[in-house]
Amino acid sequence: MKAHIKWVDGVMFLGESGSGHTVVMDGPEESGGRNMGIRPMETVLVGLGGCASYDVVSILKKSRQDIRDVHTLLDAERADIEPKVFTKIHLRFVITGKNLKETQVKRAVELSAEKYCSASILMARAGVEVTHDYEIIEID
Repeated sequence: MKAHIKWVDGVMFLGESGSGHTVVMDGPEESGGRNMGIRPMETVLVGLGGCASYDVVSILKKSRQDIRDVHTLLDAERADIEPKVFTKIHLRFVITGKNLKETQVKRAVELSAEKYCSASILMARAGVEVTHDYEIIEID
């Protein structure tokens, strides 16, 4: 896996993934930015959420659960002093579907957290308190 980061100006950077996709990263005005892109640490958090969400959806589909929508809400805390690393991250999966089995949803969240989501596992190994929960919304 590779990436390329190009400085634009101020504190704005373009990040290009190995697959050719680009994201704009910028800082707030008080840090010399123009607030025209996502913050680098926000990018890390969004990546973690994407990784975990991918796993949960994939596991639920393989277990033949009729999922219709998945939202993953992340709430993170960072250290007050430099380096301002993440200290706590909570992921809440809101899963909407028909005849969903809670045991399958619980299993999908646990497997993502403990076995498959490399971003979440990396954070936990680095000392970040990573927690997960879920909500099931049943539709007719």
